[in-house]
This record gives sequence, C-alpha cells and structure tokens, in this order.
Amino acid sequence: MLMEHAGLLQRGKFDPALPASLVLHLVIGLLLLAFLPDVQPIRAPQEESVDVEVVTPPAIAAPTPSPAVQPLPDKGEEKANSAVQEDVPPAPETASREMPPPLPKLPKPVTSGPPELTQARELFSGKTLASPRSREARQLLGTLSGGERNLQLCNLEALEQISRSRPGSAPDLVAPYAMKAEKVRGNSVEVDGGAFRSKRNWFNVRFHCEVDPAGQAVVAFAFAIGDAIPRSEWQEHNLVADDGEADQ
Repeated sequence: MLMEHAGLLQRGKFDPALPASLVLHLVIGLLLLAFLPDVQPIRAPQEESVDVEVVTPPAIAAPTPSPAVQPLPDKGEEKANSAVQEDVPPAPETASREMPPPLPKLPKPVTSGPPELTQARELFSGKTLASPRSREARQLLGTLSGGERNLQLCNLEALEQISRSRPGSAPDLVAPYAMKAEKVRGNSVEVDGGAFRSKRNWFNVRFHCEVDPAGQAVVAFAFAIGDAIPRSEWQEHNLVADDGEADQ
C-alpha cells in the first residue's frame, strides 16, 4: 500500500486520503514495536580460552604399617604341625641323583718290578780313558779281550753315568754280577742284577750296553738305579764297604 502511495507521489498526483493512511500505518507500527519482545540477533558463542595449569599435589609418604603381632602357637598346634611334616613323604629325587655318576676307572695296579731303563744321551767312557789319569785302566784293558773287555768298558760307562745322574754320589766300584749273573753276547752286555758302591754303601743297578765291533768304545748305553741294598745282604752277595774282606 505504501508502494501504491509512493507511485502516486511519483506521478505528481495527490490523494486526499494519503495523510490519514500514513498516520494509521505509523500508529500500527508503533503498537507492534511496543508489544513485540526484544529480538536479539543470534550470534555464535565465542570460545573462551582458559589457561589450564596442572598442579601436582605434594607426595605424601605412606604410613609405615606397624608389624603385626603373631600370636604364639599353642603346644597342641606345634605337635600337630610336626606330625604333619613327618607324615609328608620326601620329594622324589631327580633322575641325576637316582642314577649316581659312574665311578672313575681305577688305574691298573702297577706290579713291583725293576725300574725302566733310561737311555743315555751322551757317552763318557771314551773321554775318561783318554785322560792321562786313566793310564793304568788303559793298560788293564789292553790285557783283556772279547767279552771280558766289553764288560769292563760297560762297567766304566756305568760309573760315569751314575756319577752324573746323581751328583755327589762318588761311585767307585761296580759289581755287575752281585744279584744276578750278567749276560755278554758278542758286543752286547746285559746287567739286570748289578750293584754299585757309593760312600761305603751299595745300591742296585741295571744297565744294557753296546760296544763297537773293534771293542774299543761304548756306542749305546741305558741304565736304571735302584734302592739301597740292606747291609744284612752284603755278605751273601760278596759286597764290602771297602776293598778289604766282606762285611759281616
């Protein structure tokens, strides 16, 4: 309706009812505004930033519980517990305990016998005979021949080997036949029951000896020193403490 009046004004025409109509419209508009509730524009709520601070409460030490007082067991309970423990069968042992480990093999018993022979690494009888002090020994060997000469050469080598294997023993005599007769075969000499004298005592000795074909020098020697011979056996084997008569 306002548009119609506006159109009339624009055309330059005047409507006599226009003032009254305008007044009526204004009054109605004012009444509507008076009775309508306030209409607020709807706005999106603004997010409010809130500073959050995490506060750790102070650690509170846990109260130490007081030790509980254990009541003393009655004598009857002690007897009952001990009876129960006695009735409980022992736990079965492991397989390793049920099967004991095998016993170590015992070494074979060593039968008593003469000591093994030790092969001499160096021979000394030749050097001894070459010494000027052995003049008489060289002369004596010159009167011997064959097996007897070989035996004396081996006896001399035995004295030299014993003296060096036992420093300070100072052996001075060898009796190759003291306990058992010696064996002389060609250039080989075997003494398995001999004896040697050292500081007025006698000791068992064994040796095997080889002499060169000319009967001039020992070429191989092996020996073993045994225990001392008891004095009670000396007379039986014609052993003496010195070069006198046999000791009683």
